[in-house]
Amino acid sequence: MAQRTTVNISEDLLMELRTIARSTKAERRQVERAKIILQWYEGKSFAETRNSLGVTEGAINKWRKRFVEKSMGGLVDAPRSGKPSVFTAVQKANVIKLATKKPPQGYTSWSQRRIAKEAGMSQSKVHQILSQADLKPHKVEYWCGKSTDPEFESKMINIVGLYMNPPENALVLSVDEKTQIQALDRTQPILPLKEKAPKRLTATYKRNGTVGLIAALAVHKGDITATTVDKNNAENFLAFLKGLYRKYPKKDLHIIADNLTVHKHKSVTEWINSKKRITMHFTPTYSSWLNQIEIWFNMLTRDVLKGGVWKSKKQLVDQLMDYVAVYNKERAKPFSWTYTGKPLTV
Repeated sequence: MAQRTTVNISEDLLMELRTIARSTKAERRQVERAKIILQWYEGKSFAETRNSLGVTEGAINKWRKRFVEKSMGGLVDAPRSGKPSVFTAVQKANVIKLATKKPPQGYTSWSQRRIAKEAGMSQSKVHQILSQADLKPHKVEYWCGKSTDPEFESKMINIVGLYMNPPENALVLSVDEKTQIQALDRTQPILPLKEKAPKRLTATYKRNGTVGLIAALAVHKGDITATTVDKNNAENFLAFLKGLYRKYPKKDLHIIADNLTVHKHKSVTEWINSKKRITMHFTPTYSSWLNQIEIWFNMLTRDVLKGGVWKSKKQLVDQLMDYVAVYNKERAKPFSWTYTGKPLTV
């Protein structure tokens, strides 16, 4: 039976080894050596590591021994003749350690310049080390965490079911508000787009008020019903629901909304309970991305709000409603979900 041993590795060294092992930019031999040590840490035998990584038992024994003697420094090649390296493996490891920890003095993230100052080396050398380790301390990506809603699965299945297979004679409406849209005017005229120069706006501006937009997407038709409001409250939301109820007199309405307080206000709940043709469906907690109206709001932001200039609140309102009218006339159609990648797991 193959002999199994393990090695104790600190959390910091373990993080460094895993970073190198996952890197697509580090040297292949460094990645291989990191994987040899990680498999040792996981209790893999010589034979298992040999078969997994395609290395000899002599190599496995060599790098295990070197790691025990010199830690991360043992996984680099011994110095050869010629000009010696300016920075040691320990110094390089320190750069990686700094980049993967929260910086002090109130900063949220590291810059290469501050890492260089802390590590006592040039910014270009820091860039080289981080590139080899495939680390980007300046970059942040967002992801959807697991919802804490204990009824997540049942609510999600219910909403997706409405999207994929709605009840007969039913209209599925995805509803939400976009609040605090500012009617911003610039202190100087816009410099229009021209050859070799983008459209330019002054950084200084003045506010001409704010407006909210309540909108409903008819999921299986694609058209938008919308109205502007001065305040986002239960009274305005209920008035919007009543308008939808009158607009579709012969349909059973299934309203998808998030967990905003105004959506669950007593007056809203009482009115809905008094009607037979309308049913509310709430997205799971922290899962408003399930609501398709959010897709349309992103389009609205890109097409209308980004870089917009309005001399008055009325001008903003008019443009919002013009956009809705043109969208319904020329572009309205159901959204098609086209994700074909691997299922996301949590």
